[in-house]
Amino acid sequence: MTTIADHHQPVMPALRLFGRKWLAASDDLVFPCVFEICFRIVWLGLISCVTSTYWSVTAECGEDALPVRIYLVGTIVLISLNVVLLVLLVNRSAQGSITEVHKRRLVVPLLVIKILLILPETGLNVLGTMWAFCGTFDCRSSDKVSRTVIEAIVLFNWVVFALIIFGLAIVFDPLGSAKYKNGRDTNDNGPTESAIHRKVSKLWFRRFRWAFCCLRRDEFGHEAFTQVASLLSALFRGTDLVPSDIVAGCVLLRVRQKRETREMRRIRMLNDDGPRYSTDITRVFATSPAWMTIKNARHFLRFALAAYGWPMVCYLNCCTGPYRLIPKMTCCACFRRKPQIIIDDNCCLCHLAGVRYTSRLRSEDVLHASFKNHVFELPFCIMADHSTKSIVIGIRGSLSMRDVFTDLVANAERFEAPGMPPDTSAHRGMVAGVDCMLKRLREGNILERILNTYPEYTLVLTGHSLGAGVSILLGAKLRSRYPDLRVYAFATPAGLLSRDAARYTESFAFTIGLGDDFVMRLGVDSIENLRTSVIETIRACKLPKWRIMLNGFGYALFGVPSRDLETTWHDVTEITKKAAQSPLLASGERPIQTVATAEGGLLSSEISLRRFAKTRLYTGGRILHIVRRKKTELEKKSNSGGPTYEMRWATAEDFTELKVMPRMLLDHLPDNVFKTLTTILEDQKTHNGSVLSLQEI
Repeated sequence: MTTIADHHQPVMPALRLFGRKWLAASDDLVFPCVFEICFRIVWLGLISCVTSTYWSVTAECGEDALPVRIYLVGTIVLISLNVVLLVLLVNRSAQGSITEVHKRRLVVPLLVIKILLILPETGLNVLGTMWAFCGTFDCRSSDKVSRTVIEAIVLFNWVVFALIIFGLAIVFDPLGSAKYKNGRDTNDNGPTESAIHRKVSKLWFRRFRWAFCCLRRDEFGHEAFTQVASLLSALFRGTDLVPSDIVAGCVLLRVRQKRETREMRRIRMLNDDGPRYSTDITRVFATSPAWMTIKNARHFLRFALAAYGWPMVCYLNCCTGPYRLIPKMTCCACFRRKPQIIIDDNCCLCHLAGVRYTSRLRSEDVLHASFKNHVFELPFCIMADHSTKSIVIGIRGSLSMRDVFTDLVANAERFEAPGMPPDTSAHRGMVAGVDCMLKRLREGNILERILNTYPEYTLVLTGHSLGAGVSILLGAKLRSRYPDLRVYAFATPAGLLSRDAARYTESFAFTIGLGDDFVMRLGVDSIENLRTSVIETIRACKLPKWRIMLNGFGYALFGVPSRDLETTWHDVTEITKKAAQSPLLASGERPIQTVATAEGGLLSSEISLRRFAKTRLYTGGRILHIVRRKKTELEKKSNSGGPTYEMRWATAEDFTELKVMPRMLLDHLPDNVFKTLTTILEDQKTHNGSVLSLQEI
């Protein structure tokens, strides 16, 4: 029986048991074992009490007394052995950092003994089932409590066995057998060409087909499954990380990034350098086009929110959402003559009701709405905004699993549009989304007919997240025909366009990003850099994994204390900022440096050269980055407040590093972006001494 890796191989954190690798590590057993110890001790106390009651009863049971006594005594012995083994497992599993596997070398043999004890436990539980439920042994006590405890223990035993089987299924690695253990990439054509990669891709593909069977009917479902499977198999290929290592790595990365931020702030204070944020809106927008304003952005963000339909209304109004939608609904519309402008809405036109409620438009001002949602096909609405004389196309962001697959088909694809630089590349899923939308708009010349009806109106595209990316690409396609076209994009994904193309979109697209929004930093390249940063950070940490997890809960509740910024690492000089560097950067910048050592063993030496992303993609449009302003000491003492937010014009390069921050998800939500813009306008009016209501904006 092979239980550990050969000595000449690098030390790996993934558990080697019964000749194969599992999706768990030897330091993952601390919390499960502590949890089981608590139950086993309670269990032991109950069975001991029952045994003291039943022992005298068994003397009167004749031949049936022996199996009952065997069950009672055997259960006490096995529970006691399990408690001892669990204590030893907790002690050994808690030793060393994630990479110091040698300190946990006794975990595997202890775990083997623990697993082997399942066999006699199963036999005893079968015996207990025959006694407690089948009546095979006529030896029962008149004490109802004792009988109930015995039945509960037998049932709980079967539940424990079921949980063990479920746990093994969760951590089972289909490619963890010994024949893959020494596998190396022998193909030089990149990370998507090796035999191991193809096997992992097929495995992910089968998982997707089983888990998302409803997507298989989509026209592009098979293609999306294939592309996403290829991406996921390439990201962590060449590493030996298990899921808990990645979670721990993200916790450590938060500590590392906070330390780097503190050091960077000190350097900037000394050098009087760094990004300059301002609360003066007039100064910030002094050189921008007249249509690029906070007021206009907030106005058109409402249309981007409207594209989400009724789910957005219910999300913003958790208790009263349905009540607010009822006046806008069309009851039993499926039995009436349907408006030709509405596609794939439900019987009561709930999505249309959500659009009308959020946008505050009349029914006749919603000129066209398609709520058809397939892979690469996004819902959108065309609305007439008479207050700004605009025809607004609002494109929905990610809301369904189909949208998630559109997001994840993130490799670069050639993108052609009039005026775009040659050899432009863009996000493949969003390019496909633009093609589907153009096909829909060309059916019946929808856009031409609408703009002919409103010849003096300007075409405006808007969207949030996925919708923002598609809006910018669609704007690039349509701009030659509509030169006055404008795009208001919110939380645009990072992996959208190649750099020259992203620079070209700054002339017609206005992008707003809030704080630590992770989607604005999310691209294939940034994820690959994050992978390398996680591995480097794990390697530099001296804390055991159980301590990291406990710290993570504390960080989520109370933040990262200053002492942990220094005491977490073996040597703080090893924590160097490499994650943002990449072989894809401009010439002259050095690539990620990684060292494959026997102690680390987490990362193959060529992983920094094997990258799924062949072209680095950036976010598009002219980017306004808004952050929360830190109060001065005087404001804190006087309990007074100035403007809540400050802002600056940022570049696409500022969003190439994916950061683990507390508000990385909250800052992405569209309602939080809307509240931020509202607060900025309120602060501006307060500062200017105006008492006008924002309802007038």
